[in-house]
Amino acid sequence: MTILVTGGCGYIGSHTMVDLIENGYEVICVDNNSRSGTQLLQGVKKITGKGIINHKVDLCDYTAIQSVFRQHKIDGIIHFAAFKSVDESVREPLLYFQNNLVSQINMLRCTEEFGIKHFVFSSSCSVYGNADEIPVTEETLLKKAESPYGRTKQIGEEMIMDIAKVSSAKFVLLRYFNPVGAHPSAAIGEVPFGKPSNLVPAITQFAAGRLPGLTVFGNDYNTRDGSCIRDFIHVSDIAHAHTLAINYLSRTANAAAYEILNLGTGNGVTVLEAIRAFEKISGKKLDFAIAGRRPGDVVAVYANNNKARSLIGWQPKYDLEAMMRTAWQWEQALSNNP
Repeated sequence: MTILVTGGCGYIGSHTMVDLIENGYEVICVDNNSRSGTQLLQGVKKITGKGIINHKVDLCDYTAIQSVFRQHKIDGIIHFAAFKSVDESVREPLLYFQNNLVSQINMLRCTEEFGIKHFVFSSSCSVYGNADEIPVTEETLLKKAESPYGRTKQIGEEMIMDIAKVSSAKFVLLRYFNPVGAHPSAAIGEVPFGKPSNLVPAITQFAAGRLPGLTVFGNDYNTRDGSCIRDFIHVSDIAHAHTLAINYLSRTANAAAYEILNLGTGNGVTVLEAIRAFEKISGKKLDFAIAGRRPGDVVAVYANNNKARSLIGWQPKYDLEAMMRTAWQWEQALSNNP
């Protein structure tokens, strides 16, 4: 089977292409490289021995994306391509609505036009907002999104739920919690666009001397140490779930029109606990600063992942120290080969 991976030059996309290839799939990448380069494609080739075709296409251009489908026989789609910075989305909501929603509409149009049977959507725990219960399950009532980014994921899910009622395609919506870490080979990892807005790349860049300061946003939340609680999950565990989701869709004759799955470890970790875990594995003491709360951040969220375990057989393998260790190895590789 050939799987089209949108945003494959990015962080989770590149790790997923590695996992797909290692499990016998052919992959085609589409990425306009507006928030990425081709560095991670070289890393994918180093790990797998396979060069990856990348069509440098803007998914907001429907005619351009049609041409990719006409060039290849595509069996399934994994749709990652989206802008993902919470704080940027607060500053520039229209940018996020235009890019994230129009690109998804075009991918769904191609799904229908070209008779694609399997579609895996990259969603986010941000759809839960400030949930009334944690850990959240897939049935937890979604609250108001705390950022325009989160709202694009809520709308994206609703699009798929509506289309699934009339489509011959089957869909899996994967709600990621907080992907961190890097491939154990240190050949691929997270390459933040501009100043990192996510915690772990900010930690590693600061520790490597590439970032002048490290800021914790808020220490007055109603949590055990006052900082936000997140569910950090290794990117390779996230990647493997996509392969399992495609396996499930292709092998399950009576699959539901769509399934929603949480991808998290089920463990809530505070921002300060994450920093201490990094300090432990790196031997570096981080002199971070405390600032006020950041607009768009939810207070606490972590996953109940029972459904992903039972439906597709997903089993997270990496603990928090392994997440931090591989992230630090990747950062050191970047510093040695800028």
